[in-house]
Amino acid sequence: MPLQIVRNDITKMTVDDVALDKKEYKISEKLFSDIAEYIDDRYVDENTDYRRESMRLNMPVPSVVMADMCDCYAPTVSAPMPKSISLEDAVNSVDESFSQMLLRKIDEKGMTDAECYKKANIDRKLFSKIRGDVHYKPSKPTAIAFAIALELSLDETEDMLKKAGFALSHSNKFDIIIEYFITEGNYNIFEINEALFAFDQNLLGG
Repeated sequence: MPLQIVRNDITKMTVDDVALDKKEYKISEKLFSDIAEYIDDRYVDENTDYRRESMRLNMPVPSVVMADMCDCYAPTVSAPMPKSISLEDAVNSVDESFSQMLLRKIDEKGMTDAECYKKANIDRKLFSKIRGDVHYKPSKPTAIAFAIALELSLDETEDMLKKAGFALSHSNKFDIIIEYFITEGNYNIFEINEALFAFDQNLLGG
């Protein structure tokens, strides 16, 4: 009998914890509706266009049409090939890394390291790894969290993501939600996480 009571208490505590988490990440109906509309305008259209283009490219082209195309299009003059460079020169001309850009942006914004990683909801130990390794490759949510903390524009955010090997895409709801908040000028990472949670997406920060 005592064992049954313990089990019930554990179950109740787990359920209460889950309910508490959901309350913490509750967003207004208007914000949810605005984001849903923003996603619908971009996610649905782009994926529909992609499917149509794929279908068009995979459709067989009648031989008569092919003949007409050959007659109509004259041969084009190829653009001159760019001057080749050695592998050593290419490696030496590598752009700044994610870590270098992050530290540069922190200085440009007049922030301290602590202000930046706390605003990004990032652990100090993780920030130390990024700062200490010029070639460190963060996860996409981590890279975006820093872009949000630095209040970067959409173009600057895209640039920072490229340094880490990522990009924002309209085929990904997570990316569209991030784009929505940046274009709205809302860089509150906790409100962004509330919206991500509401749409069953990964959260920013650690």
